Amino acid sequence: MSDTIQTDLPAFARNRINLASAGLGAVGLSASDEFFAPLERMLSDAPAIFYPDRYDDNGKWMDGWESRRKRGPGHDHAIIRLAVPGVIYGFDVDTSHFTGNYPPAFSIEGCRTEGDPDETTEWIEIQPQAALGPSSHHFFPCDNGLVWTHLRLNIYPDGGIARLRVYGEPWRDWSKVAPGEEVDLASALNGGRVVAFSDAHYGSLHRVLAPGRGVNMGDGWETRRRREPGNDWLIVQLGHPGIIKRIVVDTAHYKGNYPDRCSLDGADLGNAAGDLSQMIVTSSMFWSEILPQHKLSMDAVHDFGAADIAQSAELAGRVSHVRLNIYPDGGVSRLRIFGTIR
Repeated sequence: MSDTIQTDLPAFARNRINLASAGLGAVGLSASDEFFAPLERMLSDAPAIFYPDRYDDNGKWMDGWESRRKRGPGHDHAIIRLAVPGVIYGFDVDTSHFTGNYPPAFSIEGCRTEGDPDETTEWIEIQPQAALGPSSHHFFPCDNGLVWTHLRLNIYPDGGIARLRVYGEPWRDWSKVAPGEEVDLASALNGGRVVAFSDAHYGSLHRVLAPGRGVNMGDGWETRRRREPGNDWLIVQLGHPGIIKRIVVDTAHYKGNYPDRCSLDGADLGNAAGDLSQMIVTSSMFWSEILPQHKLSMDAVHDFGAADIAQSAELAGRVSHVRLNIYPDGGVSRLRIFGTIR
C-alpha cells in the first residue's frame, strides 16, 4: 500500500487542501508591482519551473510573482482571494529558482469579507514578519482557528515568490443548505479530501475532487499498471456526512488506461479524521456496498443515479467516508458524491 498521507509535508499540511490554488478558484486580485512576473503565476498548482535562456520584454522570465527593484521607502504586497473561505493551518512560501532576487522577509495578513476588500477593510496579521532564503520552501504553521476569505502577502522590500501555498480546510455554513438539497459532499471546495489510497503513481491525486472536468491526462488520479492480484482504491472523507443520492465517475482523457470497472463502499465513522488513516483503511474492508461493480468506458462521464445505488445506499445509511474501488487499475479524472446532509 502506498503512503496514506503526504509524508514530505509538515503535519499541518498533510491531507489539507491549498486554499490559494488557482485550480480550485483562488485569484490574485492586485499587486503593488508585478513588473517582472505576474501575480497569477504564484498561485499555479504546478511546481515552479526554470528556463535558463527564456527572457521577455522586461527581462528574465520567472515562474512566480516578481516585483521590480524598489528605489524608495515601503514594500511590495499582493492581495489574494482564496478559492473558498477556510480555516488556515499553515503556509508554504516557496522561493524556488529565486536566488539573487528573493525577498529577505515577508508577512501575511488576512480578512473575512463578503465581497472583495477595499480601502475600509480591516486587515489582521496572521503570520508575523519572518525571514526567507533563496530557492527554498519555507513552512510556517498558523493556528488561530478563524475563517478567512482573503490574504495580503507583504514582501520586504521587493523581489519574487515562486508559489504561495495556503494549507487549510474549507468552511461552509451547512445550516444554510436547504433540506433535501443535493450537494457534492466529496468536493474539495466543500471540505472533501482523500485520506488514503492504494497507489497514485501518475497524475495529481488531489485533483480528483477538484471542480470542473480534467484538462488533460495529468489532471486526475492514475495508478501504475497493476502486476499482482487485487485492485486499486482511494478513500475520501466527505465534507459533511450525508445520504448518497448520485455518484459521478469521470474518466476524461483516460483512453487506453481507464479502469475496466468501479464500485463504491461507505460508512459513517463519526469524527474520525485523516490522521487515523490506517484505522480507516482497515475498517474499509467491512463497509457497506453503495454502488455495485459497474463497467466504465474511456473519456466519459458516468452518472450513477437512484436505480444504480438506491437499494445499496439504503443499507449504508448516513455516510461520512467512501472508498472508490477501480478494477484492476487505471485513471479517474473526477469523483463526485452528491447527497443530502444529515
